Formats: sequence, C-alpha cells, structure tokens
Amino acid sequence: MKVSRLCLGAMTYGSKKWREWVMDEEEARPFFRRAVELGINFFDTADMYSRGASEEVTGRALNELGPRDNWVIATKVFNAMGDGPNQRGLSRKHIMHSIDASLRRLGTDYVDLYIIHRLDLSTPMEEILEALHDVVKAGKALYLGASTMYAYQFAKMLYLADKLGLTRFVAMQNHYNLIYREEEREMMPLCIEEGIGVTPWSPLARGFVAGNRTPGGSGETVRAKTDDYGRALYYQPSDFKVVERLTEVAKRRGLPNVQVAMAWLLHQPGVTSPIIGATKMSHLDDMVAALDVKLDAAELKELEEPYQPHPMLGLL
Repeated sequence: MKVSRLCLGAMTYGSKKWREWVMDEEEARPFFRRAVELGINFFDTADMYSRGASEEVTGRALNELGPRDNWVIATKVFNAMGDGPNQRGLSRKHIMHSIDASLRRLGTDYVDLYIIHRLDLSTPMEEILEALHDVVKAGKALYLGASTMYAYQFAKMLYLADKLGLTRFVAMQNHYNLIYREEEREMMPLCIEEGIGVTPWSPLARGFVAGNRTPGGSGETVRAKTDDYGRALYYQPSDFKVVERLTEVAKRRGLPNVQVAMAWLLHQPGVTSPIIGATKMSHLDDMVAALDVKLDAAELKELEEPYQPHPMLGLL
C-alpha cells in the first residue's frame, strides 16, 4: 500500500464539545480539500477523537472529494467510548463492536489501516491478535497498525502473530520528534529491521518547536493555552535548548522553525509518513514545503547535539 509522505491527522476536526480548540465540520472541510490538492492521500483519525465526530467529519469530507479507493484511511481502537467496562480496551468484544461503529461513522465498508491506539495490558496478546486478524479476514480492515508502546511489547506481538499464523502489524504510530527522541534507542531499529512503516504522532511536539513557548507560559493558539497534556510531555530545560538550536539553523536557512523540524524528522531512517495537524492553511503549506528542505550532515548534527534523555513519554 502506497501512502503520501505526509498524513493529515484529523484529531483537530470534529466537535468543540470535546475540546475547545477542535474545528467543526464546516471549518474542517477546506483542510481536507487543500490536503488533497497538495497530494496527500493518507488520513488518520480515531474513534475517541470528538467521541466519534472526527470519524464522521473525515468520512463525509473524503466521500465528497473522490472515490473511496483514492484514500488511505486509518482509525484507531482502545480508548474509552463510554462508561461501561467493555467500552474500552482491546478485548475481542470491544474490538468487534468498535470496528463496526467506526465503519458506520466513516461511511465506508472498510478502513485501510486499523490501529490499536495503545496496548491493553489487561487483555492477553493472543486475544488481541486473533480479534484483529478476524477483522482483517472479514474485510473490514486491510492492514493493521500499532501505536506507542515499549519496543519489547511490539516485538512480542510481532513474534506471536508469526507463531500463530495471524495478520502482522505493518505500521507503528509512535511518539517521535526533534524534542523527544527516545524511540531511536529500540523502537526505530526494530521497525527498520522488521519492515514496519513508521508514522510518528506529534512530529512538531504539539507546536513546541515553533519557538513561541516559555518555561512559565504557553503558545499563541487556543490549544497551546489549554494543552495540559503537552505541558506534561515537553517543557524540560533541555527541550528549550533544542528549540534554541533549531531557531539558529532555521534563521540561517531563512525558514520557519516548523519546516526545519519536519525536515529533520523526514531525514530519519525508517520514517514513512508523519501525522500532521493543521488549524491554518499555512500549516499545511509549511509541512508540504518541508518535503523539499534538504539538511546536510553538519546541520543534522547541530540540531541533535543539545538533546538530553527523557523518561518514556506518551505511553498512556
């Protein structure tokens, strides 16, 4: 399956009732249209985004923009979709219910990529893999993906899939950007070795790389000002040093920080298609422009030099 070098993430589109920074359907439609004009064919959402509204917006927008086989659509399962004990996780019951609910909301017979949003430690891996395999064999998903987890857990799931003759994961959506590079230790080498496509989430560190954050403050957007999760991920002293170095390189190039940060990520071995978010048309244009930014070895080294190790972030 061939995907564009960038993937438009749809967490931003759905309902303001879920998060105040989310754009409603009328605001969102132009972004899907512009993404298609720019050559993007890969779109990522999840059942939990706006409690299903993101899938609805994504499905309707893409159905209007062209035939179904033009698009690679990914959605995810794991997070709570209700208060009941079987309305979350990766039990066979929840997976089987969730895929059908996602397909109804997306208005399609199948998704191209069905991703486990996180690993459910309360459900045996064999049960998870068998349920996902049955989803594929039923024609409801074409490929399987996983998201942030420890590399040993992903390796074990790949091993079990092979041992049991079940459908293998082909993609890993992990937390990876210039600010957070712990994935380089084990997950990235594992994915390269196993031929797994890598589609990082938060490639711009939730906007932190733009250089408009301060240790005691926040960014300019509504999301930045209300993003407690982002503050928990970043804002270490060394993170600001990385952004200072990024700003120096970007100024020399006469480019925005975000273009250079995305170009750095696109230069990394194993990275297939970062998941980008956009609330302004300029965000899309900047990300596509980053595809043409070529960094030399000295610039890559300069950007990476200030990095300091982090604890594992984004697992749950």
